[in-house]
Amino acid sequence: MIGLVSTPWQRQSRLTRSDYASDAREFAQALIGAFLVVRSDHETNVRAVRIVETEAYCGPADRASHARAGLTKRTRTLLGPEGHAYVYLIYGMYDCFNIVCFERGKGHAVLVRAGEPAAGISTNLRTDGPGRLARALGITRAHDGVDLADGEEIFLLPRTSRPNLGVSARVGVAYAGAIAEAPWRFFDAESKWVSRPPKKSIGLGKPIARAR
Repeated sequence: MIGLVSTPWQRQSRLTRSDYASDAREFAQALIGAFLVVRSDHETNVRAVRIVETEAYCGPADRASHARAGLTKRTRTLLGPEGHAYVYLIYGMYDCFNIVCFERGKGHAVLVRAGEPAAGISTNLRTDGPGRLARALGITRAHDGVDLADGEEIFLLPRTSRPNLGVSARVGVAYAGAIAEAPWRFFDAESKWVSRPPKKSIGLGKPIARAR
């Protein structure tokens, strides 16, 4: 388990609203190496990870994005202002944590797929994969809409070093057609905490992953 940084996390500069005002493809890359911090009722109970894997979802034109459905009860947060948590349920059992970015109405978000434990996470919990990560951090659909820029419960800290970035198509989005092959999954190529999805679940089933 790594430490956040040498100074107490409470005193560090968190990501501000303007940091979230980026296209999901750019923001997903910038998040690799950043810290995701979840604080419960009191400051001493903190769970945190260093983000090592993300995916970009790019609005209504992206057939893998929930934004393709337009404004619904489910997508209200996704189509809202940047810098908020978008949390939804998959397979009836896994919560997935996303970060709304770009600007209101664009429907851009970044799915955080995996993290390296940094604080407060039991050694028997896995954080490789979006469902496992959310469970380890205690994130649920109750956190949908939480303000990440100005709130105190969930927030992000900037990365302290530049990772060796890996790129591939996204996972589990073959239903989206050709755009499933877009290279919008990003990961720390040197991290053991990155998820290891089967090849048939990446893109259209014939992934080409590469470091850059």
